[in-house]
Amino acid sequence: MPNSRSRPRQGAGSSSGAAGRDELVSRSLQSAEHCLGAQDFGTAYAHYLLVLSLAPELKDDVKETFQYTLFRWAEELDALSRTQDLLGCYEQALELFPDDEVICNSMGEHLFRMGFRDEAAGYFRKAVKLNPDFSDAKENFYRVANWLVERWHFIMLNDTKRNTIYNAAIQKAVCLGSKSVLDIGAGTGILSMFAKKAGAHSVYACELSKTMYELACDVMAANKMEAGIKLLHMKSLDIEIPKHIPERVSLVVTETVDAGLFGEGIVESLIHAWEHLLLQPKTKGENGNCEKYGKVIPASAVIFGMAVECAEIRRHHRVGVKDVAGICLPTNVKFQSPACSSVDAEETIEPYTTEKMSRVPGGYLALTECFEIMTVDFNNLQELKSLATRKPDKISTPAIKEGVLDAVVVWFVLQLDEEHSLSTSPSEETCWEQAVYPVQDLADYWIKPGDQVMMEVSCQDCYLRIQGISVFNSEHEMDVGKSFTKNEDLLCVGNEAELCSALANLQTSKPDAGEQTCVLESTEIALLNNAPYHEGFKMAMRKVLSSLTPEKVGQAMDAQCQRKGMSCGSGQSGSEQSVPEPFYVLDVSEGFSILPVMAGMLGQVRPYSSVEKEQHRTALDLISDASHFPRETLEFWLRHVEDESAVLQRPKSDKLWSIIILDVIEPSGLIQQEIMEKAAISRCLLQSGGKIFPQYVLMFGLLVESQTLVEESAVQGTERTLGLNIAPFINQFQVPIRVFLDLSSLPCVPLSEPVELLRLDLMTPYLNTANREVKVRICKSGQVTAIPFWYHLYLDDEIRLDTSSEASHWKQAAVVLDNPIQVEMGDELVLNVQHHKSNVSITVKQ
Repeated sequence: MPNSRSRPRQGAGSSSGAAGRDELVSRSLQSAEHCLGAQDFGTAYAHYLLVLSLAPELKDDVKETFQYTLFRWAEELDALSRTQDLLGCYEQALELFPDDEVICNSMGEHLFRMGFRDEAAGYFRKAVKLNPDFSDAKENFYRVANWLVERWHFIMLNDTKRNTIYNAAIQKAVCLGSKSVLDIGAGTGILSMFAKKAGAHSVYACELSKTMYELACDVMAANKMEAGIKLLHMKSLDIEIPKHIPERVSLVVTETVDAGLFGEGIVESLIHAWEHLLLQPKTKGENGNCEKYGKVIPASAVIFGMAVECAEIRRHHRVGVKDVAGICLPTNVKFQSPACSSVDAEETIEPYTTEKMSRVPGGYLALTECFEIMTVDFNNLQELKSLATRKPDKISTPAIKEGVLDAVVVWFVLQLDEEHSLSTSPSEETCWEQAVYPVQDLADYWIKPGDQVMMEVSCQDCYLRIQGISVFNSEHEMDVGKSFTKNEDLLCVGNEAELCSALANLQTSKPDAGEQTCVLESTEIALLNNAPYHEGFKMAMRKVLSSLTPEKVGQAMDAQCQRKGMSCGSGQSGSEQSVPEPFYVLDVSEGFSILPVMAGMLGQVRPYSSVEKEQHRTALDLISDASHFPRETLEFWLRHVEDESAVLQRPKSDKLWSIIILDVIEPSGLIQQEIMEKAAISRCLLQSGGKIFPQYVLMFGLLVESQTLVEESAVQGTERTLGLNIAPFINQFQVPIRVFLDLSSLPCVPLSEPVELLRLDLMTPYLNTANREVKVRICKSGQVTAIPFWYHLYLDDEIRLDTSSEASHWKQAAVVLDNPIQVEMGDELVLNVQHHKSNVSITVKQ
């Protein structure tokens, strides 16, 4: 047998065998070291495997060298896309070192980059359990936890009203005879456990996410229901009878709904359930035991909408400026957010964004009354099937206030049965956000009372779509018949002349033939609208370039004037003038940025952009044209770099950069990963007098009392979940930092003044400290539950950008304490602030 080992013989032969083994181990170690010196990591790795299989007692001696060899060999395999070989190496390594947190963490990092988030999380969790102080593993686990257990699980489980109403509806159905239950999209299994507690005989639950499935298994065992609930790790669409469940069920319970109702696939899963998993529905007027018939909770839903003015939505979805710090935005480039462009997108993406409208910064103004968009009966198979195929409904609703039409906000009422319902309205205290459909492509967004807001509504690709939003002006009479109209009623506007007049006044603008569409993330659109950001960079870049060689900037400005065809005075002919050496400016900002064009407009500058998408490069070229900046002067850096992971290089073999622009803060409010490593490389690539932007960053924070942050970060005991023990299990996935916060509208009570927490100096690293203690004086009595934080980015000592400002495209973040701290006015707390790589931890020193 190939894997069998021959037994060593007794006596002299045994000692000679040991000597031979020792000789082989010694030679293999020498060969491994030789291969390492030659950077032949694959062969060195093979030699170390042989050494450790023959002499496991050497593990401690060669552990660090083995790790180094493994990681370098894995990098080469990754670059060659030899995925199976890479994973095989890590599996071999973990057989030898099963309790090595460094190898576990590295394995998780590779899996995460490959897209295996569930599997990566398992390795990160194991690494943290092996060494709770291992910062790299903790940071990795916190980042992946946000993907695997989305934050709304905590908010929803803390929503006592939602849990109580679902429980009551399930209890009622089971008491009326629905004794066999299937929970679709079980999550933690709370609805399944409600059914079992209500007395259901047979309960089945399916969950696709590996992480949530394993979590639900633990939850059901802790509540002593694992024997009474059959949990399936699969999509409901793949369930077969009798392979997975023995027979059709009388009740399906589900909450696979998102802010737009249909986005989690409830229609598709219920069509399949009615056709393959549920008993036939009870017909009207039919009496009999409910156990013989099928039904769904929720039974139905009514979708509502409202047109609103909201500056916060506008600045994230519509570019509202034509000139950005002197850079012209061309009229033939249409910037759109993904929510506005999803109709034509190749991938199926949500045609809306989501907002908690009760907490949107700056608030909103309702421009119309609430109007009904659609009803859907989840107990009617034919209606569910017709949703995706029926023609779009045309809807009209009158404006009741004047204002800027920014979006249509959508919510729904979920009718669980005749008695129990849940509303996701912005006026309700609810765990739900609302779906937001931004308005674009109107010639004029201003509407006033009497105007009609028009739209088409459909359910395509399992999403609620609201398209063709337009306005009929009140100056043109229309016989609409009633203030809220659907379908063909909309076309009853009188004679042909009135119809033509109305259509002529329809406020939509069709794209020009030569128009380019540029899809930007909503944070990128907010960045384009951020005037202080661009003005600040323009001033700071001009100061650096002027300080390097002032006369060169003057010469370059003359050249720029010539490019624009302006008379700049007499001088030597171009052939007699020596062309000055340009400054080199590199922008490695994440995503779309016009800073390279801005740099190029400041003089004899060779700007380099690191944008990746071709449509973004086309947009930058058109912006250059509109600003009279030769597009050939703008370079796209990734075309010059062979390895995209090594973006920070010299512009040319004999040149250095005058300015390097780094993205220090993520839009989420966290520090970018590996930013200090990037800064270290950047400092080596700068010419004398060159600068990194920003030059340094100050982090500020304050102490607050916020029950909202507490409830959005962890499930609060068993009372919220009606006595079910769920909190300890899902709270394993709580993260200490909440991101994407709007501090200006966060429900909280400040208990201190803002204080400086940390300094990150990208130009002068010796000013940085890894640990710092900060004293904070309490100015109001209360319970400290969280520490929100934000940043001031200093482009130089005078020009700073504030990530908490009203115009900021950045959000804020907050550390949420595990246990609240009672404080009295005048007290002093000491915060311990630690900075490791990109991770900042803030703890209260007791």
